[in-house]
Amino acid sequence: MHDIRAIRENPAAFDAAVARRGDAGVSSEILALDESRRAKIQAAETAQAQQNKASKEVGAAKGRGDETEFERLRALVAEKKAEVAKMNAEAKELDQQLTDMLMTIPNLPFDDVPDGKDEDDNVEIRRWGEPKELGFEAKEHFEIEGVKPGMDFEVAAKLSGSRFVVLSGAVARIHRALAQFMINTHVDENGLTEAWTPVLVREEMMYGTGQLPKFGEDSYKTTDGWWLVPTAEVTLTNIVNGMTVEEGYLPRRYVAHTQCFRSEAGSAGKDTSGMLRQHQFEKVEMVSVTHPDKSGDEHERMTRCAENILERLGLPYRTIVLCTGDMGFGARKTHDIEVWVPGQKTYREISSVSVCGDFQARRMNARFKPADGGKPQFLHTLNGSGLAVGRCLIAVLENGQQADGSVTLPEVLAPYLGGKLTLTADGALA
Repeated sequence: MHDIRAIRENPAAFDAAVARRGDAGVSSEILALDESRRAKIQAAETAQAQQNKASKEVGAAKGRGDETEFERLRALVAEKKAEVAKMNAEAKELDQQLTDMLMTIPNLPFDDVPDGKDEDDNVEIRRWGEPKELGFEAKEHFEIEGVKPGMDFEVAAKLSGSRFVVLSGAVARIHRALAQFMINTHVDENGLTEAWTPVLVREEMMYGTGQLPKFGEDSYKTTDGWWLVPTAEVTLTNIVNGMTVEEGYLPRRYVAHTQCFRSEAGSAGKDTSGMLRQHQFEKVEMVSVTHPDKSGDEHERMTRCAENILERLGLPYRTIVLCTGDMGFGARKTHDIEVWVPGQKTYREISSVSVCGDFQARRMNARFKPADGGKPQFLHTLNGSGLAVGRCLIAVLENGQQADGSVTLPEVLAPYLGGKLTLTADGALA
């Protein structure tokens, strides 16, 4: 959410930043609501003062035996009491309208974020690795002979419908091995704290990280009011919801491996083949909670954590900075990491690492007490995939595919696969 004081102080700058994201400036509407709200609050305070004064005078009039003045003052107290209640109710309604409006406005991009309308305007900042020359026409993951026995979309469709998959046998084990490798690397080498969190959350948690109110159709809600998390960003970030922590508590760095659920309401017809875009999938998610002065460095550190996973797996990738028109709702700056997938002859997103500034912290009312004293300040939050497990499975299978239908697997997975690093053409580990 946005700081209303900053909008009051420089509405033109606010509108200019919003315009960079392709939205119309709304500062005039925001400030009109804010002015009306503040006027109601002032009126309530004035009426309250008049009520208090009249209340004190009631006793004095009664003591003097002045019945006429006593009744007049009693009526005035009742009148002012009703006026206070009316002004407070109107102020509360205007405050809710203002909050609702601020909740739907995306975060403001940093100055160094490139301007642009869509993914065509994103800027590549580095690459690692070179796509292999396979010596034959690359297949997509679901077409590889050794993969077919362990990746069943027909059974999944029978069970649940489209955009689900049943993994079994060796393919399921490789999928699990990838998640374990990621978690162990982040905990043992990157210093993150492993967490295991619910996948059902209260509605206010979805508001806290920005999934609601604007993007409710992209997630699933149960009949009794719980929401299925689209990513563990929701639970990990909301750990500090409503908290005021000591500065020494920071930074907090979490990682969790969870099921994730997305309705993909806004992506009908996109990437429907294979398991690239599913309603249910797994991610290893990283979340950092930091001091405002440290969030920029933390963004780079988290990006490197995700990139390192791909390097250890030997998967070529490129890292890009998203332009203003392609960034997520809550981000001030985002690095997307795209892995090479030979079957499509292109790079596809496998991680998105974003710094959100105090945007989520304001929604969650999450603060810290400065070590040198002073008023509590809002925390900064960051999140990023470390990595999307299913997409990593796709990349491992496609980059390791052989002409005979088998797949050569990355050496770093050996401890998780009993030392077996070949998925044979008949779907077994050898």
